[in-house]
Amino acid sequence: MAIKVLSALDAAKTQFYHFKAIIIAGMGLFTDSYDLFCIPVVMRMLGRIYYPEIHRTIDQRKWFEVPSVIASTMIGVALMGTVIGQLVFGRLGDLVGRRHVYGVSLIMMVVGSIGCGFSFSVLTPMVFVSLGFFRFLLGVGIGGDYPLFATIMSEFANKRTRGTFIAGVFSMQGFGILLSSLVTMIVCYIFRGFSDNLRTVSKLPESETTAPVPPESDLAWRIILVVGAIPAAMTYHWRMKMPETARFTALVEKNTLKASKDMEKVMNNVSLSQIREDIETMNTPNTRAALSNTYPLFSQEFFRRHGRDLISAAVNWFLVDIVFYSLNLFQYHAFKLKMIPKSHMNIYDDALQIAKFQAIVAISATIPGYFLAVYMIDYVGRVKIQATGFFFMAVSLFTIAFVNKSNWGSEPEDSSIGFMILYGLTFFFANFGPNTTTFIVPAELFPARFRATCHGVSDAAGKVGAIIGSVGFLWACRDPPNGLGVSHTLRVMGLVCVLGFFVTYFFTRETMVRPLEENENVDEFTGVCFIRFWPHKVWVKRFDETIVNDRVHLSLSNAL
Repeated sequence: MAIKVLSALDAAKTQFYHFKAIIIAGMGLFTDSYDLFCIPVVMRMLGRIYYPEIHRTIDQRKWFEVPSVIASTMIGVALMGTVIGQLVFGRLGDLVGRRHVYGVSLIMMVVGSIGCGFSFSVLTPMVFVSLGFFRFLLGVGIGGDYPLFATIMSEFANKRTRGTFIAGVFSMQGFGILLSSLVTMIVCYIFRGFSDNLRTVSKLPESETTAPVPPESDLAWRIILVVGAIPAAMTYHWRMKMPETARFTALVEKNTLKASKDMEKVMNNVSLSQIREDIETMNTPNTRAALSNTYPLFSQEFFRRHGRDLISAAVNWFLVDIVFYSLNLFQYHAFKLKMIPKSHMNIYDDALQIAKFQAIVAISATIPGYFLAVYMIDYVGRVKIQATGFFFMAVSLFTIAFVNKSNWGSEPEDSSIGFMILYGLTFFFANFGPNTTTFIVPAELFPARFRATCHGVSDAAGKVGAIIGSVGFLWACRDPPNGLGVSHTLRVMGLVCVLGFFVTYFFTRETMVRPLEENENVDEFTGVCFIRFWPHKVWVKRFDETIVNDRVHLSLSNAL
């Protein structure tokens, strides 16, 4: 027996509270992406400030770089914190409630962002130790945000536009990346205007072994990090005002009266009397059986019902994040041929040119990919968009690897434009593809009592892939014999995308325009060895035709 308040949610027209929920939840992801993706420019500035030695005997593109061990640690600790936050807060979201722990993760994000900016001391070791600690705390808060707002948005939305709303929340990631570039440019412009005697290395005598760094530049990178706390802090009040989702209240807490009252407050043209009928019907045997926890999390029955969906969601997220995070965190390498050499740049101009290239990629490729996903997700479906995205990401990466025979930016000038276009297409099809859909599908497949947990597990698998991709990319793209070289590294990423295409096609279940409670049902027709492919579709079609024929024969028999 369907619970009326949930049926009302599935059939509700798009209303003000839908957009309000998108903004409130979206600002969390906006902050998440800002904090995660502002770090490449910050690390560039830290290299100038704390490693200013001039090594004239080596390629100047390697000057002023934070050692690879420290750089990979700064990236890895934030992602490791994200993994922990996704697992812990995802489980708490199912045990305590989505709204109650939503504020806790936000507070951790705010404290982590502010702490990153106020990293103790100006001594090099202490700065990086302190920064690493607060980046980890920030990562835990960010990790908690992912499964919570994905679950909240999926449980608030109606079934027709659920994918659009969740994708709309996720698209705020693109604007967070863009804002990190804009804030960097604004801060650098301001500090450059107030700094005197900004000499470049090219103007120094040969006897100088240390590049001049303005003392106030140590404040600039801290401001960039602290600004990330502002959007998150602005949404705290509204997060605490949001009611608990009706699905958690009705299906997990078994309190349909409270769920009905909560929904009456936010849904227009729906009165409590229209959805109150279930309060009396909750005591019927059928309803009690439907709502009872008949199997625990990660039990044998759980894996029979949901194991394949959980594994496919986790594997797809793992694969896409290997590619997405590594290319995003180190995208400025792709534009080295277009960048002014470090010897002709001061610290602010150096950071400015990286931020500009990141903004160009965000505007021309990242954000359009998100927008197209928002528009098409409920028309085309999750599986088709995800498979298509993986396919074209692989094509772009293999083509880049073929064109780029050696290191970043070493190809002739006339081919660099095509190189950058292909690089941008990789981001476009990542966002109009698996980077968006892997966030949506786990929020739609699992029962309410496991939804946040399973989303957290899937997302944690993704962030493990991000750690492997970003840290591994940092080491693998170095020239042989120290690494694989860029061309071979890109080929490996292309193969990862090919694997993602096959996992999507054979194992991922479509969730478009179906009630959440219907999506969690076991799909009895699974092809061979739990693989979903054309024999499964043929069998289902034959089964449906058999049912229709039997009904026709039964109707004719009754008529006779």
